[in-house]
Amino acid sequence: MNPLTKVKLINELNEREAHLGINEKASWHSEYKDSAWVYIGGFPYELSEGDVICVFSQYGEIVNINLVREKKTGKSKGFCFLCYEDQRSTILAVDNLNGIKIKGRTIRVDHVRDYRPPKDAEDIDDVTKHLREEGCAPKASHSPSASSCEDDEQGVAPVKKAKKDKKEKKKKKKEKKTKKERQSPPPPPPPPAIRVKEEKEDGAYDKYNQRRAPAAQEHNGQRGSDAREDEDRRRRGGEDRRRGDEDDRRRRRGGDEDRKRRGGEDSDRRRDADRHRR
Repeated sequence: MNPLTKVKLINELNEREAHLGINEKASWHSEYKDSAWVYIGGFPYELSEGDVICVFSQYGEIVNINLVREKKTGKSKGFCFLCYEDQRSTILAVDNLNGIKIKGRTIRVDHVRDYRPPKDAEDIDDVTKHLREEGCAPKASHSPSASSCEDDEQGVAPVKKAKKDKKEKKKKKKEKKTKKERQSPPPPPPPPAIRVKEEKEDGAYDKYNQRRAPAAQEHNGQRGSDAREDEDRRRRGGEDRRRGDEDDRRRRRGGDEDRKRRGGEDSDRRRDADRHRR
């Protein structure tokens, strides 16, 4: 969904509740009564944490802020998460600051239900660590004197951690991994090899095969002789057919010659008869 449409929807909800006079317990803000975090997005990239705190601190004391930046360049991505000391300050911020313009850009302010601050990495500086752990709100001093306030501010100053602590953490992680590997159960043993008993050869099979071999040879010989006889019969039948065809051809030729001779004799007789008549 477009962020501007979300801004419009939140403003419409607030206007309806104000027009109908809905109680705080029945309001949509009551769903986020257990969270003091607020999402702020769409502001210019030039703004820093201090600029955002200056704008949003008018509705309550700010305890923590997380401005999301790029890891390589460190530039702002244009959104952050902000935590108030009092949860009721989130309602005021959402109702009054959602949809306002900062340097020509419309920002969106909305509740955050379950927000977890990012874990401290090794590359992060000590100032941001201190802000994420203790926040940026002023601490109330028990003694009214200004000296006690100065002592508290001095005590809150960030302390640089030595490199030894990082090395110790790495060693502890390695020790935990080695312990887990040792505690892990050993792999199950491979299944035992299965032995198959070899059956003894029976001499009766050899005798049976020897008896059966000559019978099979005789049967094969009979089959070969039958096949030869069939081939001979086929050849004889083919020869008989050829002879019959030749005889038929000869008979046809002889009949044709006889007819020609008879026709010639008849024609001669007719000619002789015609001559005698003349």
